[in-house]
Amino acid sequence: MQAVCVDVPGGPESLLLRSVSRPQPKDGEVLIKVHAAALNRADLLQRRGLYPPPPGESDIMGLEVAGTVDSLGPGVKMDWKPDDRIMALLRGGGYAEYVSVPEELLMSVPSNLTLSQAAAIPEAWLTAFQLLVKEGEVVLVHAGGSGVGTAAVQLVRLFGAVPVVTAGSEEKLKMAEKLGAAAGFNYREESFAKGGANVILDCIGGCNWEQNVSCLSVDGRWVLYGTMGGRAVEGDLLGKLLSKRGHLLSSLLRSRSLQVRKQNFALPFLPHFSAQSASLRPVIDSSFSLEDVAEAHRHMEANRNMGKIIINQNPQS
Repeated sequence: MQAVCVDVPGGPESLLLRSVSRPQPKDGEVLIKVHAAALNRADLLQRRGLYPPPPGESDIMGLEVAGTVDSLGPGVKMDWKPDDRIMALLRGGGYAEYVSVPEELLMSVPSNLTLSQAAAIPEAWLTAFQLLVKEGEVVLVHAGGSGVGTAAVQLVRLFGAVPVVTAGSEEKLKMAEKLGAAAGFNYREESFAKGGANVILDCIGGCNWEQNVSCLSVDGRWVLYGTMGGRAVEGDLLGKLLSKRGHLLSSLLRSRSLQVRKQNFALPFLPHFSAQSASLRPVIDSSFSLEDVAEAHRHMEANRNMGKIIINQNPQS
């Protein structure tokens, strides 16, 4: 099969498409014929050698895919059949024509979604879903135009809370507002440290810490799931956070155990994607072929995307 490999960590030019052995499904696994995979910031870090896969996992990038059932390994309990449309949460291996996945991390694709749309759901929406917000709370979502950001805005509204976003362009802010954001801040032009956020969903990290603490309400929760703006912090972060009784939480899906991922992958919001409800929708920015994966990485690194970037392996996905 064809897969994207990296021999030497580096820039997008280090991504190589080559022929590798097709994986064989182990006990309890399902082999997926991949139709579409979605990019994540973790892929960029892995390509640069900064975010290796967990021990024993595939060194091929790709954390979320959609496709069809190819074959079943021994011991599969669910009634999956060849050509069933499924999406999957991975620890790696998605940038390939086939990937083998524990059956607990599979979901059927709603009939009204394309496989490209479905590929944009598992990693991004599960990350956003961990917010666990309460009705009426104000939620500050950084990178409101990203895959996780566009998911979070919709989920916050679904929970009856109030989403506010930051983004780097007026175009991204307008898109977030169309999805339900109550307000937005262009971080290139204005401060967002105006107080009142019960929850912060943060993929930026270090460079924003002072504004984050300033805008966090007393007893607020700051959920960190990325460090795009750096990891180093200088100053009295702990003292200021303590004065507000703030809760600093961190979240990484990839390194979690299979048991934890199984428990969390029973996504209660999935019915909201169905044709009967359709109150949630994955936002797709652009699609690239597997051969053009380097261009897809460049597109994300330039922060040009609004929503998810998809790698399509089937033009009808």
